[in-house]
Amino acid sequence: MNSTTAPATALNDVTLQVSGMSCASCVRRVEKALQAVPGVLRASVNLATEKASIQALPNVSVAALMAALGKAGYPATLVEACAPPAPEAHGGLPAWWPVALGALLSLPLMLPMLLGVVLPGWLQLLLATPVQFVLGARFYRAGWGALRAGSGNMDLLVALGTSAAYGLSVYLLLRHPGHAHLYFEASAAVITLVLLGKFLEQRAKRQTTDAIRALNALRPATARVLRGDTETEVPVAEVRVGDLVAVRPGDRIPVDGEIATGHSHVDESLITGESLPVAKSPGERVTGGAINAEGALTVRTTAIGAETTLARIIRMVESAQAAKAPIQRVVDRVSAVFVPVVLALAALTFAGWLMHSGNAEQALVNAVAVLVIACPCALGLATPTTLMAGTGVAARQGILIKDAEALELAHAVTIVAFDKTGTLTVGQPTLTAALPAEGIHREELLQLAAALQRTSSHPLALAVLAAAQGLVALPVEGAIALPGRGVEGVVQGRRFALGSARLAQELGVDGGALAGEARRLEAEGQTVSWLVEGGTEQRLLGLLAFGDRVKDTAAEAVAQLQARGIRTVMLTGDSHGAAAGVAQALGVTEVHAEVLPADKAAVVQQLREGGAVVAFVGDGINDAPALAAASVGFAMAGGADVATEAAGVTLMRGDPRLVADALDVSRRTYAKIRQGLFWAFAYNVVGIPLAAFGLLSPVIAGAAMAFSSVSVVANALTLKRWRGTAMQERR
Repeated sequence: MNSTTAPATALNDVTLQVSGMSCASCVRRVEKALQAVPGVLRASVNLATEKASIQALPNVSVAALMAALGKAGYPATLVEACAPPAPEAHGGLPAWWPVALGALLSLPLMLPMLLGVVLPGWLQLLLATPVQFVLGARFYRAGWGALRAGSGNMDLLVALGTSAAYGLSVYLLLRHPGHAHLYFEASAAVITLVLLGKFLEQRAKRQTTDAIRALNALRPATARVLRGDTETEVPVAEVRVGDLVAVRPGDRIPVDGEIATGHSHVDESLITGESLPVAKSPGERVTGGAINAEGALTVRTTAIGAETTLARIIRMVESAQAAKAPIQRVVDRVSAVFVPVVLALAALTFAGWLMHSGNAEQALVNAVAVLVIACPCALGLATPTTLMAGTGVAARQGILIKDAEALELAHAVTIVAFDKTGTLTVGQPTLTAALPAEGIHREELLQLAAALQRTSSHPLALAVLAAAQGLVALPVEGAIALPGRGVEGVVQGRRFALGSARLAQELGVDGGALAGEARRLEAEGQTVSWLVEGGTEQRLLGLLAFGDRVKDTAAEAVAQLQARGIRTVMLTGDSHGAAAGVAQALGVTEVHAEVLPADKAAVVQQLREGGAVVAFVGDGINDAPALAAASVGFAMAGGADVATEAAGVTLMRGDPRLVADALDVSRRTYAKIRQGLFWAFAYNVVGIPLAAFGLLSPVIAGAAMAFSSVSVVANALTLKRWRGTAMQERR
């Protein structure tokens, strides 16, 4: 490689943002162009994010890679590590405007077919020309790129077929000004309908990058770094390993690090997915993006930039989203062969009729009929229209299916892996036990605990207040939070403290007979708080236990899946005791407890490597990698936005029974997609020979092409009759 013509920047791994890709054949051409660069070891292209990931020898420059793509017709730019995806620009116009303009110009051209009203030829030319050369310019560009690469795609066939119909119409208009049969409507309608399919595809593709944007939004832009005795606010990118960062109550922690000073509770649902904030003290680790609760902390930075936990989660989501829809890959492969075959048939038709009749115009008309009926309108509409119908009826019943890939994979699911908290359980702690010490009544225990928690918004405090509703409220004086340990205050002239076992140990309280109960409850995965009376002698008044309640419909949901022969698995960051209790109540036989996000994704990947089609159901930020790594992800609405964006399916009610319904609607919708593709190909298989033998004029060919599209859409609309079992029971 000539190093004098490229920047000296050397790299082993690089990510490029690639423009101009429209289908799987584009992906193959981009990968082929990159792999042709000397020194490139591997090139993988993600069409959803429009990024190319390259592994290369150190002497391969970024400029050489971008030059290779530019030569292939795909401009590219370098993506910095962990940079958020750039929002798409539409020049200030909505993305649907080409479809709307195409429909506005094409509908008048359809009047002869619809109403028998024939427009003047010059008016048809005026309406069809902007559709052909302005709205259809993208097909010419993509088709030309395919020709330069020595291959074919659907864009090339659209360009050739519509150009043939448009060109023949112009020829007839000039040669025979009063000719009754022009074919402008065929070219305009094909372009408009295929643009509709492209718009639907692009909309689904844009949604896949929303998960990355949501994850990036969790990272604070600035950090308060301590330099000596001075606190300075700087961009997070300027923080270095070893820096001390001040984190105020309510702030997101900007870096991965270790607590140097301070006590607090930290909401780590970002990582663990569990609903309870975790007590943190000096020496314990915290994660960037987690939310600090009531205490001020000083954090010593241990990881920055691409090495943070959140950055690794982002990379896992990006990597898992690189999968390609199986049916679309087949369609692209078929269309790559289909184009040269159709061109050869059109040429043979023209040559055969010219030799047979000697009439060049008749030969051209029949050749154009072959190209028109071969235009892949129905082929392009089969997937998006069925997707719209299936997702529409599902959404009305609480199931949001975001893309064709989810539909194509969900119907074949053999294993459903559930997150626990917020998915199979309510996701909010409730008081499960109140155990008073000897001589204390349960009501008194709850009254005192509620008085101490009256001014707190901590999840455990809210659970205590909910349990104490209906009891006489006791006033509290001087209530203060003990960061990371609990709360204390004066009630009716006596000082009390309510908090963790560590707080009880600090106060020197003997658990006595309740110590065994505390150990049992903790072994079951429940959180235990100790109520202690102060004064000259510390005295234990009782224990409060908190746990997460199983959803009312969770057991039925698991039973429905198992009745269909689908294996159920539970993955959770919670303790083995808590996980075992929930699994036993629901009938789930396989449990993986105390797993972090990377572990969840790894378990899902192992299940897939065993040959299973795996669905993962979750609701938290920590579930994003597993949702993306699964064959298809199911997110519970009401959870984290990132989970919703990373998943292919969102359950808009927190009802686990919707998982079985989603699998059912996906099976039916996928069947309709296959039927639509079958009929799209069938029209071509039957219609092309008829056109070649002169039995179809371009007008009839255009009508048959339009009818094929209508039949595909009508077949898709039959999905509107579907009803899910969860919705039927709600009625």
